[in-house]
Amino acid sequence: ILTVDPPPPLLFSPALTPSIFVAGIGFFSLCFLMTSLGGQFSAKRPGDTPFTMRAEGKLQKTDITASLSLSRIQPIGLVERIQAIAQNLSDMAVRVEQILQLKDGATGQCEVPKDPHYPDCPSKVDWMRARWTSDPCYAFYGVDGSDCSFLIYLSEVEWFCPPLTWRNQTTTPTHIPFPKRQAAFRSDIGALLEQVGTGKESLSFMKRRMRRLAAQWASAARRLNDRLRSQWREQKRILVHVGFLTEESGDVFSPKVLKGGPLGEMVQWADILTALHVLGHNLKISVSLKELQGFLGVPPGRGSCPLTGPLPFDLIYTDYHGLQQMRQHMGLSLRKHKCHIRVIDTFGTEPAYNHEDYATLHGYRTNWGYWNLNCRQYMTMFPHTPDNSFMGFVAEELNDTERLSIQRNKVDSMAVVYGKEASMWKGKERFLAILHRYMDIHGTVYYETQRPPEVPAFVKNHGLLPQQELQQLLRKAKLFIGFGFPYEGPAPLEAIANGCIFLQPKFKPSHSSLNHEFFRGKPTSRQVSSQHPYAEQYIGRPHVITVDFNNSQEFESAIQDIMKTKVEPYLPYEYTCEGMLERVHAYIQNQVGLCCIHRPPNPFVLLPNSSALAWASNNISTPPSWPPLSALRLLASLEGQSCIDACQSAGLICEPAFYRFINIKEAFSGLEVQCDGVEAEINHIFPAFSVESSECGLQKDPLLFSCAGANNKYHRLCPCRDYRKGQVALCRDCL
Repeated sequence: ILTVDPPPPLLFSPALTPSIFVAGIGFFSLCFLMTSLGGQFSAKRPGDTPFTMRAEGKLQKTDITASLSLSRIQPIGLVERIQAIAQNLSDMAVRVEQILQLKDGATGQCEVPKDPHYPDCPSKVDWMRARWTSDPCYAFYGVDGSDCSFLIYLSEVEWFCPPLTWRNQTTTPTHIPFPKRQAAFRSDIGALLEQVGTGKESLSFMKRRMRRLAAQWASAARRLNDRLRSQWREQKRILVHVGFLTEESGDVFSPKVLKGGPLGEMVQWADILTALHVLGHNLKISVSLKELQGFLGVPPGRGSCPLTGPLPFDLIYTDYHGLQQMRQHMGLSLRKHKCHIRVIDTFGTEPAYNHEDYATLHGYRTNWGYWNLNCRQYMTMFPHTPDNSFMGFVAEELNDTERLSIQRNKVDSMAVVYGKEASMWKGKERFLAILHRYMDIHGTVYYETQRPPEVPAFVKNHGLLPQQELQQLLRKAKLFIGFGFPYEGPAPLEAIANGCIFLQPKFKPSHSSLNHEFFRGKPTSRQVSSQHPYAEQYIGRPHVITVDFNNSQEFESAIQDIMKTKVEPYLPYEYTCEGMLERVHAYIQNQVGLCCIHRPPNPFVLLPNSSALAWASNNISTPPSWPPLSALRLLASLEGQSCIDACQSAGLICEPAFYRFINIKEAFSGLEVQCDGVEAEINHIFPAFSVESSECGLQKDPLLFSCAGANNKYHRLCPCRDYRKGQVALCRDCL
C-alpha cells in the first residue's frame, strides 16, 4: 500500500498546484500499472523499479528512464502500451515546463538570451531597462518595466531578440493584400480641392492655381487616355505629405505668399497633387504632423516604436522636411518602408551626398543628403542631374485665340523684370540704365506703403500682381529679364510661353557650393552656369539669350538683337499638362523595383560605325528593366569628364538605372580597354578605368552609381539612352 503525506500548505504556488496534481496522478497511475504487471517481468533485482523519477529545481523537467530487462518474449502489445504511457508522461513534463516558464514570464523572471544570431539583444535590453519610460509608445505595446516585457517587445514589435519559446507562437498573421483597382482619368477636381483644405494662404494659392488650370488638365487627360488606348492602369494608394507647410517645420512660406515670397515650391506641389488626382489615384493629403501620424497609424508617443502593421500606402510623396518628420515618428519602420518614398527635391541630390557613410568619410556630408535612398527616388523641378527623377511642373498653354491676341498686342519696347523682392534690385542700376535707352521697364516688386528705394525711378512698378494679371503683363511684353536670382524658378518658362524673350546673366565662374552661399550645404556638386540652366540648355536662342551682364558692350548688343527678333510663344512639351501626366504615369507604373539589385549576364554587342556598345537584342536571358534595355548605349567618357557630359555630347541622356547592367568586367573588354586587373571599390566615379595605369574598377555599392562626378585620372563607363522629343525623362520606348 502506497501512502503519501499531504505537502505543507505553502510548499507550492497555488497557480501551479493543478498542473503538479495532474503530473502526480499520472505518475501514481503508472506505478499502479507497473505493480499489477510486475509478475510479467523476470530478472528483476530487489529494490529495482521499472521507472525512476528525478526532480530538478522547481519540477523543471521530468526524466523518464525505462530499465526494462526483457529476456523473454512478452505478451503482444504490452511493451507498446508501456511505451505509450511513458511518452504521455514525457509530453506532460514538457507542458509543465512551459507552464512554469509562463509563470516566470508573468512575474518578470526572464533570462536575457545570448544568441549569436541576435547579437544586439543584450544591449537593447539594457537600453530598455534605462529608457523604456522615455516614450509612451513602449507602454502602448505592453512594456511594464520587467525583463520579460522588454524581451516580448524586442522580439515581437522590433526584431533585435529571438522569439520566446514560452510565448503563444502562432503563425505570423497574413495580411490580406488590398484589392487591385483600375485607375480611371478624372476631369473633375472638386474632390481634390476639398482634400487640400483651408487655413493657410499657401493652400489658398495652390487651390487658385488648380482651378485656373483645371480645364487644361482635363483636356490633357483625354488626349493621354486616347494615346494609351485605355490600357489597364493600377490605382495606387498614395499619401502626399507636404512637410515644408507644416507648423512643425516653421511654415516660412505661407506668410510670404502675399509679400513677394518664393512660390516655385507651391506651384510644383499644386501640379503634383493635380496630376496624381487626374491620373485616377487614391490620395490622402497631409499638411500637419497630426495628419501624418493618423494616416500612417503610428503608435502614440514620440516615434521611437516602429509600425507593426502593413504600410497603408503604395507610395508616399514628401519633401526633406517631411522625410525628417517621418523618421522621427516611424522609428525603424522608415528603413523598412523607404522604397515607397518619393522626395520632391528642388535642387537635386547626387549619390555621393546621399550615401551616408561615403558622404561622411569623403567630405560630402550636408544638412540635406545622407538618406541612403535610390537617387531616382528624389524628384526634381528641372532635369538637373539624371541621377534623380525629373518631376517638373506645368506652365499655362495658350489656345489659338490667345496666340493671335499676343501677336497683335505685343509691345516691342516693353520689358518686365524678374524680381519681386526689392533686395534683388540692389546694384543693378548700370545695366538697367542701358536697357532703359531701348525699352520701358516694368517691375512687380512688393511694397506696403511706399515705393522701394532700390527700384529706379524710371521703372514702372505695378506692385505684387495676382497670377492672372502677371500673365496679361507678360503677354504684352517683349522681354523678360532676370537679375541672377532666384535660381531656376517657374517664371521664365511662363514668360517664354507667353511670347517673351528671356534675357539672363551668365555666371563667370559658375556658381556652386564651393563659391556661393546659396548652394552651400545643398547635396549637389552642380556647376550652375546661368540663372536658369534648363532654359539655356534645353530651349536656347531665340527664346533664351544668356550673356555676361558685367560686359556692357555684350549686354547692349544683346538688347539690340532682341529688338529685331520676333518669337512665337513656346512651351516645352514636358512642361505641359499632358507632358507631366505622361511622365508621372510612367514613373508610377514602372518605377517599382528601385530597391532591387540584380546581377545581369554578359550582354554587349558593338554598334556598327560607333564606339558605343548596345545590349544584344537576341539575349534570351535579358532581365526585366525600365527603361527597356533596347535603349542602352554604353560609352566611355573622356578623361576627367562626367557621364552627364559624355552622354550629352553624343546626343543622349545618362541613365542610372542601367548601371547595374554595365558594372561588369565584360564592359571593359567590350570597349577594348586594357586592364591589368579588375577590382571592385566603393567610389562614386566607378565603374571607370585609367589608361595610364591600366587600372579598371567596378562599383562595389549600388547606392553610389552616379551620372554626376568626374576625376582627372579616370575615364568613366557611362550608360546612356535616347529620349523622347520634348520629354527628356523618358526614352522613346518608355511608354
